[in-house]
Amino acid sequence: MTQSSDGTVAALSPLDDSAFTRVLVVVAHPDDAEYGTSAAVSMWSERGIEVGYLLVTAGEAGMQRPPIEARKIRAAEQREACDIVGVEHLTILDFPDGLVEYGIELRKAIAREIRAFQPDVVVSGAGQLQVDWGLDHADHRAVGLATIDAVRDAGNQWLFTEQFHEGLTTWEAQTTLLTGTKPTHFVEVSQTGVDKAVASLAAHKEYLADIPDHPAPADFVPQMLADAGRSAGVDYAMAFAKY
Repeated sequence: MTQSSDGTVAALSPLDDSAFTRVLVVVAHPDDAEYGTSAAVSMWSERGIEVGYLLVTAGEAGMQRPPIEARKIRAAEQREACDIVGVEHLTILDFPDGLVEYGIELRKAIAREIRAFQPDVVVSGAGQLQVDWGLDHADHRAVGLATIDAVRDAGNQWLFTEQFHEGLTTWEAQTTLLTGTKPTHFVEVSQTGVDKAVASLAAHKEYLADIPDHPAPADFVPQMLADAGRSAGVDYAMAFAKY
C-alpha cells in the first residue's frame, strides 16, 4: 500500500525492482506487450535492466492479407516497437497464430527460452478467460498458463533434459509478474515512459490499419496508465500481480 500526496491510500504496492537485472516478457503475438507492459519495460531499460521479448507466434493470422506477408510485416513492426523501449533480445517462435494450444510442447519451448535467457523475472498474462476488456483470446490464455508452468519447469532438472545437450542448464526465475488479473503491485511510469509506450504500439502501423475500429494508441494508452496510477497513488503506472 502507498499513500498519495492527497493523503488517500492506494490499493497497490510499489514493486521492488531494485535487484532486477534481466526480465523476460512472454506473449502470444506481436503487439501484445504494447498494451501497457511496454511502459514498464521502458522504465526498466532506462535503468540498464536487460529485457527480452519472447513471442510464441508471428501473428500471421491477424491481418487482412496473406499470412506469409503478414508474418514479415509483424516481425518488422515488433522489432521497431522493441527498439523504442530499449529491447534488443527478440525471439519469435513458430506456433500457429490463432491455434496455440496449451500443452507440453508449448511449455517446453518457453522453458527453453527461460533457460537460455536466464531472467530474474518473467512477465506474462495470467491465462484467465475473463479480462477487463471481455473474453480473452485463446492464444493469450494458452500462453499465459504455459508460461506460468514453464517458469517452474525451467528449474526442474528432470524435465526437458534434451535441452541440456544444447548447453542449457536449469534456471529458476525469482519473480513472476502477471497481467490480465487482479494486480498487487505497480511500476511507476514517467511521462517519457508513457510516450514510449504510445510510440511502441503505434509502431504496429500496418497491423493497426487493418483493424478499422481500433482506437489510436495516443487515445487510450495514457488513460490506461493513468487509471493504474490512480490505484497506485502516482500519475502513471503499470500494474502486475506479483508471485
